[in-house]
Amino acid sequence: MANDVLVSPAMLASPQLIENPYPIYDELRSQSPIMKGTALKQPGWYVTGYEEAAMILKDPRFENRIPLPQTTKKFAQLKNVQNDMLLFKNDQDHRRLRLLMSPFFTPAALNDLCPYIEKTAHDLVDDVYNQKRMDIIADFAFPLASLIIAKIIGIPAEDRWQFRGWAISLIESIDFTRSRKTLLHGNETMKGLIDYFNTLIQKRRQSPENDFISQLLEAQQNDQLSNEEILSACILLVIAGHETTVNLISNSVLALLRNREQLQLLKKQPSLMESAVEEFLRYESPTQMVARVAGDDIHINNVCIEQGEQVYILIGAANRDSAKFAHPNVLDITRNPNPHLAFGIGSHFCIGAMLAKLEAKMAILPLIQRLEHLQLETQHLQWRNLVGFRALDQLMVRWG
Repeated sequence: MANDVLVSPAMLASPQLIENPYPIYDELRSQSPIMKGTALKQPGWYVTGYEEAAMILKDPRFENRIPLPQTTKKFAQLKNVQNDMLLFKNDQDHRRLRLLMSPFFTPAALNDLCPYIEKTAHDLVDDVYNQKRMDIIADFAFPLASLIIAKIIGIPAEDRWQFRGWAISLIESIDFTRSRKTLLHGNETMKGLIDYFNTLIQKRRQSPENDFISQLLEAQQNDQLSNEEILSACILLVIAGHETTVNLISNSVLALLRNREQLQLLKKQPSLMESAVEEFLRYESPTQMVARVAGDDIHINNVCIEQGEQVYILIGAANRDSAKFAHPNVLDITRNPNPHLAFGIGSHFCIGAMLAKLEAKMAILPLIQRLEHLQLETQHLQWRNLVGFRALDQLMVRWG
């Protein structure tokens, strides 16, 4: 049942995969929910079925791995920082780092952030209200995510303008389409980030504040963290805190503007925002693909994944699997239950999931409530050339 014809390099080169990957996902799944392929540099197994994806994500024998070889010298800065990131850790190191980072993402901590998020969202709408048009990403989602992540980490607000370039460069360097040029650019970006955060961390050593950096420095006094792990934690938050939230907000707005009846329903019943955000996450998952490597020979769905083989889990495909979701290609903000895998499942469930959902809920409501006759300025949208993430270049809208 392993079929590598469809999962070939030509698939990654297809413009359709960037514009609208879901028909391709459906075609792959119709062949088999798990199949071997050669689309990426490292051949491996491609998982499009929900049950198979959930099983692999929950199984600790499938390990995270950093996207770069340990022997690389040209991209040493990228590799070294990734080595110490929670995102690529396993077992005890993963549990230790997660425990130390989690206090900033508890319901109580996030509840304290609510007034700031709400005020920031409304201020950003105020800034553009009379213009009658804006780019949802550049004028709204990105500044919102930047200000919130800056506040959590302890970054001065005046420095947040640098975030977008940092985040875009580093996301491109971990995407499955990355090129040598992308990696070189990402490595240079990482050098700048390392210098920036080393300076900021040193300031917090001398003058602690009530922020993420100061809390990690306190944990370091008990020999629980290395300098490199503190640096990597800050850089991870900059990347993940931007990409996930910006893409979630912009993808959600796009989904609503293309499904006007759902937009009207949400305007009439704002109490549906909780389930609406879950549906946006399922329908246009910000993260489309994640990778694992088999730590052992593992049998799943009548195939044997051998130790050391790569496994590519297509989150966007699993979240549109008709075996799990009725009418999976239909946006339904009342969908319940909605056990999507947008933030993963199991021990590696995204630590910032609650924050991203909270920002989306508090961002989307002011947009749809205050901007009358909100609509797309053009139907011709440009998606960024990424296969691991679902990300627009811009989203121009108008109102009034």
